[in-house]
Amino acid sequence: MKVNFDKLVSIIVNRGKKHRSITAIAGPPCSGKSTLAMDLCARINSYELNSADIFQMDGFHYDDIVLNDLGLLSKKGSPNTFDIPGFTFMLKRLFENKEKSIAVPVFDRELEVSRNGSNIIEASVRHLIVEGNYLMLKEKPWSDLLKFYDTTIFINVSPNVFKKRLEHRWKSLTEEVRRKRILDNDLPNANYIFGNSLDTEFLYENRKN
Repeated sequence: MKVNFDKLVSIIVNRGKKHRSITAIAGPPCSGKSTLAMDLCARINSYELNSADIFQMDGFHYDDIVLNDLGLLSKKGSPNTFDIPGFTFMLKRLFENKEKSIAVPVFDRELEVSRNGSNIIEASVRHLIVEGNYLMLKEKPWSDLLKFYDTTIFINVSPNVFKKRLEHRWKSLTEEVRRKRILDNDLPNANYIFGNSLDTEFLYENRKN
């Protein structure tokens, strides 16, 4: 079902009134997952301070050194370049919410590295927003994550906006390297997500450039 931003906020707030509710935002790279997550978090926290927080799948990227050793550096961002067991374990802890606080990693896009313990999610957080490319893949082990979600959202983005966003993300690279990165990595990953993701409860159309 297509949904707008205000409706999403209302749904998430209602589902987290009494206990922690987890919202999963999936979609291709550069579709606006992080932006939507931050916007939702900011709006919800404007109603009730510190009641919402974000947990990134990207924090579980394997380091470039590891990817190089595995021969996967050129495929960074594909499903097998993430520490999915580590992500699953952390998501389970956040779902159970039995600890006073939990330190989670955050991906630093400028440095292209994961920074361990860069965010602390408190037990008092009732609206947890999880965002990542592959959260709704139909294949295991990704499909095992579904049991943790209360709300699922897929971000749809037009091809033109998608291309502009990718070009902007890799603007620091030379034209040749940027083109290779997009054609050999980002576009195949996006096509894989579109072709192998489960249906979500909500579809969010991102029309921002």
